[in-house]
Amino acid sequence: MSVDRLSKLSEQIKKEISNIIQTEIKDPRVPILTSIVHVDVTKDLRYAKVFISVFGEEEKKVKCIEGLKSASGYIRKEVGSRMNIRYIPELIFEIDRSIEYGMHIDKVIKEMKKNNDTSPDR
Repeated sequence: MSVDRLSKLSEQIKKEISNIIQTEIKDPRVPILTSIVHVDVTKDLRYAKVFISVFGEEEKKVKCIEGLKSASGYIRKEVGSRMNIRYIPELIFEIDRSIEYGMHIDKVIKEMKKNNDTSPDR
């Protein structure tokens, strides 16, 4: 499968899963502020890693993943009924840490800049 087609498929799966989570999942472990950041579909279309972002503390994120894992069969079935593809990938939910990592890097840069500005060399 071409990279372009795989990218389009990943984006469509992302939209469908996002819509399903926002409108149909009633599990209290999955908060309303859950967003799909990225979907990586393998070349053989067997698996799709769904990276999610959840606003809140770590315990809330873990519970959200548990809720999504328990609903993954339903979500997969719904994605299959909404999309016209031969094989629906198995969904693997993971927390996206890129926002937290970006905030950490930003903090480190600010601290370095602050230390640079206050150093006696300047």
